[in-house]
Amino acid sequence: MKVLIVDDEKPARDRLRQILGDEDGYDVVGEAANGHEALEEAARSRPDIVLLDIRMPGMEGIETAHHLNAMEPAPAIVFTTAYDEYAIDAFEARAIGYVLKPVRRSRLTGALEQATRLVGSALSEAAAEANLDIQRKHVCAHAHGELKLIPIQEVTSFLADQKYVSVDHDNGQDLIDDSLKSLESEFGDRFVRIHRSALVAVDRIDRIEKNTEGKSRIVMRDGSHVEDKELIISRRHVAEVKRRLKES
Repeated sequence: MKVLIVDDEKPARDRLRQILGDEDGYDVVGEAANGHEALEEAARSRPDIVLLDIRMPGMEGIETAHHLNAMEPAPAIVFTTAYDEYAIDAFEARAIGYVLKPVRRSRLTGALEQATRLVGSALSEAAAEANLDIQRKHVCAHAHGELKLIPIQEVTSFLADQKYVSVDHDNGQDLIDDSLKSLESEFGDRFVRIHRSALVAVDRIDRIEKNTEGKSRIVMRDGSHVEDKELIISRRHVAEVKRRLKES
């Protein structure tokens, strides 16, 4: 089994590598000191298992795991942490490994066995039971064979585009695998649905006005009109968009 070790502390990474080196059947294929590095390494080495710290600078373990679960195939995840307040029983009930530091050999090997039975939906369910924040700070696009992280605060809109969703952001446009429905569920506090195929960032909308055909359209905060017909607001969503603008 190929294993990727992710921890911001080198002694912790060395300890995990040492334990795995003494066990048969595991090959450490890489290390990372934070979530961004973890995603890059995972895309390169395609690990079967990721040993993942929770508390890390920048992107924390829960968000990193969310992005790892979007990979195809997704690696199994074993969380490692010095904190015991994350509802250990809830994680283990969902067959997600959870190892407290300092890491004991028996505990780690048992968690590795559990990780092989990880299913994709288990992470979100366990995180919810543990009262962890599972809303991502980024969305993940696949561009030219690499993972590209797009900060949510830089996203202007999500537009459904056949099998994919197009993300319009401050630095361009990319395609992601997330469904519009799941994005609305996760980021509904920041985005509003303007029609069946589009979500727009509320903080980027200045006002609503009528176009020459009498349809409601958006004027962005930079003063520019959104001419694209896909950003016309459908009649059934006008009231909700107006309500969200008043609350913002």
